[in-house]
Amino acid sequence: MKRFPPAVLIVVLASMVLSACASGPSTRIDVTLTEFTFIPAEFTVPAGQEISFHGENTGAIRHEFVIFKLGQPPGDHFDREEDEPRIYWEVELAPGAEVNTSFIAPGEPGEYFVTCRTEGHIEAGMTGRLYVVAPEE
Repeated sequence: MKRFPPAVLIVVLASMVLSACASGPSTRIDVTLTEFTFIPAEFTVPAGQEISFHGENTGAIRHEFVIFKLGQPPGDHFDREEDEPRIYWEVELAPGAEVNTSFIAPGEPGEYFVTCRTEGHIEAGMTGRLYVVAPEE
């Protein structure tokens, strides 16, 4: 059996960890919704591309994954009448439900706010971020 010097093993392990941590834009979002958080809470997608969305609500109550339009952060609470025109895309998940769907990512790169608009959930901290970046060529 061939033995490798410890320095070689450290370099190999470090490169594996760094490559696993390097997260460029993805055309897939996998998210778990629960009381009162998104796991993970940040996503990076390429602008204008079709995004596959897989969500699972492991909580005991209904949750929503709502992406607000660029420059349209939610307030301290969600007001359906006031906030509806500011929504880019949304999907609702009943307790214990899973959903597979897709949407076209916004065409303009930037930071988009993600929330659950069920009453009281923004106040409880159920928020996240969608980072839209220029597509890689």
